[in-house]
Amino acid sequence: MVSSIPQDGVGRVLVAERNPLVIAALRGLFAEDSRFCVVDTARSSVELCEKLAVVEVDCVLLGWQLADAEAPDVLADLGRRGLDPRIVLFADTDTPSIVNETIRMGINGLCYQFEDPEILFATLTAVMKGRICIPYTVLSKISHSPFQHLTSRETELLGMLANGWSNTQIASRTGISENTVKYHLKNLYEKLEVRNRAMAVVLYAKERRRKLG
Repeated sequence: MVSSIPQDGVGRVLVAERNPLVIAALRGLFAEDSRFCVVDTARSSVELCEKLAVVEVDCVLLGWQLADAEAPDVLADLGRRGLDPRIVLFADTDTPSIVNETIRMGINGLCYQFEDPEILFATLTAVMKGRICIPYTVLSKISHSPFQHLTSRETELLGMLANGWSNTQIASRTGISENTVKYHLKNLYEKLEVRNRAMAVVLYAKERRRKLG
């Protein structure tokens, strides 16, 4: 359950992080700032999805690695369950190759664990107000939409994936072999920089919402 910031001005944050020491540190940090409160925590993707279905939050502060999944897979899990919370990635590294994949998956904000707490608070505030808040050093390294690099066949297959079609169904519909379908999907995943069809579908859905938005 995701809503706007309540009238009392206190932003409700759900912390998703596998490390209990980091969770404890964040609880202490938020306890010292009246603008925010930690309404719940989750250490796995499964737990996060379950709690988002019942806990009212304004933003999820998401660590890169949960107990059962990395951030891109967590986003795929959320998408499959129809959950689309505002998310700030709380990254422990500023390596562009790691954070760019998550940004393309629709992350609303990004903050590094080694930065000043006020930067975290400012990022959360911006995201809760409906803005995108990402460090310039990361934005400058993000290329234009990867969808522009897809061939017409790859775009066609991506739409079929989004409709839940299997490789066999795609082959039957398009008149190509299953091996050729697998070849096109392999190229598709590489261009979108995702690891499987679930992540490709989530990225596709985000792109469609962006265009319609």
